Amino acid sequence: MTQKISKQQRMGFSRTIMGGSPSLIATRNSYWKKKTRSLLFFQILPYAILGFTAFIVVIPFFWMISTSLKTQEAFQTVPIQWIPESPTLDAYKRVFGIANVDFLKAYTNSALYTLLRMSGQVICAAMAAFVFAKIRFRGREVLFLAVLASMMVPMTAVMIPNYLILKSFRLLNTYTGLILPSLMEGLYIFILRQYMKGIDDAYLEAAAMDGASLRSIFARVVAPLCTPALFTLVLFAFMGSWNDYLWPLIVLSKKSKWTLQVALGVLNSSYNEAYDVLMAGALISIIPIVLVYLVTQRYVDKGVAVGGVKG
Repeated sequence: MTQKISKQQRMGFSRTIMGGSPSLIATRNSYWKKKTRSLLFFQILPYAILGFTAFIVVIPFFWMISTSLKTQEAFQTVPIQWIPESPTLDAYKRVFGIANVDFLKAYTNSALYTLLRMSGQVICAAMAAFVFAKIRFRGREVLFLAVLASMMVPMTAVMIPNYLILKSFRLLNTYTGLILPSLMEGLYIFILRQYMKGIDDAYLEAAAMDGASLRSIFARVVAPLCTPALFTLVLFAFMGSWNDYLWPLIVLSKKSKWTLQVALGVLNSSYNEAYDVLMAGALISIIPIVLVYLVTQRYVDKGVAVGGVKG
């Protein structure tokens, strides 16, 4: 004989299947809602921090561009006009029309100096790193420790001795004297050496069995495998050479040999209140760095990360 199940019994069975009483179910739902909100908050937080940091970094550059396009009256107005009402290129014309500084010549000098110094630093660092990473000889580790020790000596501590040496060899006001003291960079040798130690020696042994010389092994086997690290050093060396100010200021006394950073220093002293001219000069000076970074940026992260871990 079958029994009829009442509505209350059916609701009891449903509660048992669902996991408990209505109050327990409500508590569980509230818990999961709070947990979901917490997870969502921690997922959004990193992007919010990155966005805020990017905003703080971009604002000075935006203000630089905006100021360089304003008239002298416009950048003195309060409140600040972030977007100039009547943009003008007069500041850029004044930069290239300075009487006591040939800004275009200084730009060309900086490009030549940066190209020569960057190429020399990267090539010398690559050859030295290859020797320290892949060629065994007595005293190799001691010499490498000496290279690391040179990184601890600040450039300002050796400027006067370097200046006196260059003066005795009559190398002042020359690109040779400007580049020679900074041709070997311990940091660049260290980064490349760490990267090269991660390259399997089987590649080198196979090339040697085919009759390749050390020069060929370096140029055709090791260097192509070090492309990320080399591009990273190209960026570092370019930025260091292009932004170099103190050493060119000491070595170069002729206006015809001044680099861009020295010319910007003169510009700052001559137009210390003309912010539109100063911002125009500064904006012109950072364009090459931005272009080089855009070309090398995909290699930079990989080169720095792998170069600092391998070995």
